[in-house]
Amino acid sequence: MNQDPRLVAFERLLIIMDELREKCPWDKKQTIQSLRHLTIEETYELADSIQANDMNGIKGELGDLFLHLVFYSKIGSELGAFDVTSVLNGICDKLINRHPHIYGDVTADSEEEVKANWEKIKLQEGKKSVLEGVPNTLPALIKAMRIQEKVKGIGFEWSELEDVKNKVIEEFSELHEAQLNKDSDQILDEFGDVLFSLVNYARFIDVNPEDALESTNQKFKARFQKMEDLIRDDAQNMSEMSLDEMDIYWEKAKKILRKN
Repeated sequence: MNQDPRLVAFERLLIIMDELREKCPWDKKQTIQSLRHLTIEETYELADSIQANDMNGIKGELGDLFLHLVFYSKIGSELGAFDVTSVLNGICDKLINRHPHIYGDVTADSEEEVKANWEKIKLQEGKKSVLEGVPNTLPALIKAMRIQEKVKGIGFEWSELEDVKNKVIEEFSELHEAQLNKDSDQILDEFGDVLFSLVNYARFIDVNPEDALESTNQKFKARFQKMEDLIRDDAQNMSEMSLDEMDIYWEKAKKILRKN
């Protein structure tokens, strides 16, 4: 019987990791702590490839992340804390336990029911809060979305879009009041509330706020750079131009990019 090629490839990676850890000066030196920032960087590189819909890039970055996961498991085994076997069995056990609608007698016919069951099971596993699974180091925008998704799983959620919209308007009003009072601490607090409520609104209209903001970032960057090109082509110095003058080039840049 032929071996599963997935298992052959994974075993090959494990063997290479063992060899690198034994023979390579750089690999021998690494610790779980020293790998942390590199793993974060690799994750962002994967996110870039996903954003660009670059399948070759995604493939390569997934390989880099596989290496990191195997690397952590190797170090864990050297410390006697865990190894790749316990890591993989742990996630398998967790998935089976948290999918009783597949591996048990629970019924869940919708995505929302699956998510609600997931959060309830996590609490049964000993977690004191549904928010324990939200990493502190997540970027704030993504963290806001994850927090809202988590509490939604146990029913802490607006029922109507109109309520969410009114909350956004309410938070804007409170921000404006804080500005009138010139209270810097309150302004910071209220501006955070505005952003949080906008993230909530985005979820209700099925928009990923991180993706939406990044799309706007890229759009602005492309338009601004095109504007710079147009100004340079006309032998103008942007630092000496008024905002109204630059705005004319901005509109030209938008029209050009819309046609492309």
